[in-house]
Formats: sequence, structure tokens, C-alpha cells
Amino acid sequence: MIIKPLDRDALRARVREATPFPNLCIDGLLDEEFAHRAADAFPSFEQALTMGRQFAALNERGKVQVTNSALFPEPIAELNRALASPEFRDDLSYIFEIPELLDDPHLIGGGMHQTGPQGHLDVHVDFNFEQDRKLHRRLNILVYFNRDWRPEWGGEVELWDEDVKVRHHAFLPVFNRCVIFATSEASYHGVTAVKCPPGNTRKSFAAYYYTQQAPEGWDGKAHSTVFKARPDEILKGKVLMPAEKMGHWVRSTLRGAKKLIKSK
Repeated sequence: MIIKPLDRDALRARVREATPFPNLCIDGLLDEEFAHRAADAFPSFEQALTMGRQFAALNERGKVQVTNSALFPEPIAELNRALASPEFRDDLSYIFEIPELLDDPHLIGGGMHQTGPQGHLDVHVDFNFEQDRKLHRRLNILVYFNRDWRPEWGGEVELWDEDVKVRHHAFLPVFNRCVIFATSEASYHGVTAVKCPPGNTRKSFAAYYYTQQAPEGWDGKAHSTVFKARPDEILKGKVLMPAEKMGHWVRSTLRGAKKLIKSK
């Protein structure tokens, strides 16, 4: 077993007490020897660039993401299978009290992630509904593979309150640490600026879980990722983010207009 046995009742109790929304931080989730093999299997940042998608937007930059599981080195492929297994999904369903969790074989937004120096991810809530399969996004899991990661290198995953006024947690992405949290309209989270030296990257594996059943209280409105500025990001919140959003709207409108013209 590459995932260590979980004390389901103890973890369930922790989740019930967690703030600002259901979450867990588990150190040593994976068998130690396997975790080292998985870390060694990560491609270099330059190799990953040829395998996946690079982010260079205002809200998310300096990161490359590889979602195609056919490209995963075997230890990473084994991790992906373990996180998607019925046994592990059953554990998560019990711990987070979300029945019938489903894995995502397409790894939309998941897979191998690497962020280089000066990369970051602004505070946001994730998209809430996968339109093609009519599935509701319910849970995120992040596993970190950064040996000897120093606090001054940043890259913490932050959990904020719904108004993005109070930061409740900031977990360093240290080796074999796992952060799991429920995704909802209130689950604002982000990643602080990565300040590792050149030649280093922040490495993680991400997977997301869904349900066919809508979460309690869902208003029926699907949305994409929603970003909010941190309290000290006044310029970004009042000027840069609205400008970025307007730019997306203009580009989307132009694409729609071109398709309409071509169809005539």
C-alpha cells in the first residue's frame, strides 16, 4: 500500500472542527520510500513545459501543469491510481461526509504541477460544475514532493474566509504533506509567491473529486474559477483584476462573433 492506513474516525473529527471550511493537513500520507520514488520521477521544469500547459496570466503564473496521465512516470501513475481507487474514495467520503465521491479520470486542472521562482496563484474558489458530465466538484487533494523546502521560499497553500479578510491556514508545501479540502462557494484558497532559488521548483500532484448529487444548498448556477484579491492587494483588486476580467469577456465575445460569421 502506497497510502498509509488512515484513522478515519480521528480525521473525521478533525474535519468537523476545521475552519474556515472542511479541511485536513496530513503529514506522511504516503509510504516514505514510495514518496521519494515519486519525487525523483518528476520531470524537470523544462521537460514538463513540453508535456503540459504553462500559466502566465495575472492570477496564475509561473506554473506548468501536466494532466495527461499517459505521460506520467510510473510512480506518479501509481499515485494517480491510488488516489482514484474505490478504497481511498470511500475513506474520503467517510472523513468528509460526502457520499459517493467520484474520481476524475480526465484530471481537469489536476495532475503534476510545478511552479518556478516568482510563480503564484491568487486566492480563488474553483469552478463548481463540470458541464460535460454533469458532475459537482466537491473535494481537492494536493500532495507535495518538495524535499528540504525552506519557509522563506514561500509557496504556501492558504485557506481564507469567504470574504478573503482572514487567513486561517498557510501550509508549507513540504515533502510528503497532503492538504485536502472541500470545494464550495466559500472555499477560498491560493498559493503565496514562490521564492525558491533558480533551479528549484514547487512540485505537487493534484486530484479532484465529484458527485452526481448536487451539494446541499446549491443554487443551480454553474461558474468558472472566481478570483478575489488579498487584503493587501489593493491595486490588483480594484484595477488589475477587473481589467483582466474585461479582457477575457472581450476575447470570448470576439470568438463567439467569429464563429457566428463562419456559420453563415
